[in-house]
Amino acid sequence: MTAAARLREDATRRRLAALGLPEGGAWANAARRAALERLAAMGLPVRRDEYWRHTDPATLNAPEAAAAELPDGAAPPAFDAIDSLRLVFVDGVFAPERSDDPRLAGVEIERLSEAATRDIHWARELYGTLEARGQDPVARPFAALNSAFATDGALIRASAAAERPVALIYLRESEASDAILHHCVKVEPGASLTVLEAGPGAARLNTVLEVEVAEGAAFHHVRVQGRDPARRSVTHLFGRIGAAARLKSFTLTKNGALTRNEAVLELAGAGGSAHVAGAALGDGAFHHDDTVFVTHAAPGCESRQVFKKVLRRGATGVFQGKILVRPAAQRTDGYQISQSLLLDEDCQFLAKPELEIYADDVKCSHGSTSGAIDETALFYLRARGVPRAEATDLLVLAFVAEALDEIEDDRLRAEVLARLEGWLTRHRS
Repeated sequence: MTAAARLREDATRRRLAALGLPEGGAWANAARRAALERLAAMGLPVRRDEYWRHTDPATLNAPEAAAAELPDGAAPPAFDAIDSLRLVFVDGVFAPERSDDPRLAGVEIERLSEAATRDIHWARELYGTLEARGQDPVARPFAALNSAFATDGALIRASAAAERPVALIYLRESEASDAILHHCVKVEPGASLTVLEAGPGAARLNTVLEVEVAEGAAFHHVRVQGRDPARRSVTHLFGRIGAAARLKSFTLTKNGALTRNEAVLELAGAGGSAHVAGAALGDGAFHHDDTVFVTHAAPGCESRQVFKKVLRRGATGVFQGKILVRPAAQRTDGYQISQSLLLDEDCQFLAKPELEIYADDVKCSHGSTSGAIDETALFYLRARGVPRAEATDLLVLAFVAEALDEIEDDRLRAEVLARLEGWLTRHRS
């Protein structure tokens, strides 16, 4: 047995020893056992794994979550001013007394912990299914762990255009909370839904969001991660997009000791589109990893990956993005860009962009760049009386603008922009 195999076996054994497989109805038990079998077969990741060599998974593998100081609760949570249906989770447990009435026109919402006790439920066709499909060709052990051990989350089914967004709000009240949340979203043909996510969640947070977007449907996802410098989290977005359907996801990440956001999207129907984007702002002890895998499996589909990172004082940014074009996916249009703005010489950006194409009629491009502030542009602004710190912030906002443009809703874009500007103001040198 190799040293890496021993490390993997030991990490998996210790992590599983601290967990107990939840019991529920027939469909939930079957899904959880299947996920546990997948996890046992692949094992938890180690630093020597190809897709983990830039991000050390040791703190995510540990049997217990490391204690993390509670974030300042003075600032209101993101999207607080947006008219939305709020579902609040405190340390990974749904809090009905803090949540809105889950009834929403055109949308059916249930709690995973309650639906999992039944023998029959619509979620049985979705829970763990997209996660299992997303394990090939790259293993995603923490997603399998989530499917096996998650006991709470939201099950959302949209049959028409939702009248307002559904906001998943994560609050933290314990310094050692270790939360595992699993959400399933099914958007029926022709329906549309917006899901928002915000809040610190837990000292260690593991989330899975499985999204089925049926023919002609639309799903929009906007997430803000911040207000918690000591947070360690691994998140997963699994999406399957049908014919002429659309999926768009954007994440703003501020602060956090370690954040890994994985997105695994499959364009399964002709004429579908998938856009995934993000902006990350790191200062000091900050490690942020975006790992994206988009599969074009049908003709005439479009995908975009747009990621921008602003780093300084030892912060680290990672991007691993891949576009896979299968033989049937003719007339594919795939675009991928990852860029970092390094505000000093102490930070680093590590990128691994990939294209794997098996079709002839395609248009695919990818690029990755790192650089410092444009001194000419900075001089131009300062020559017109703008102080250096404010001029730097203006150039940062211009740098991340392409990613922010992926947010369709003007209100949500303004909310994210305000959060970004607030972070820049608080972190001015």
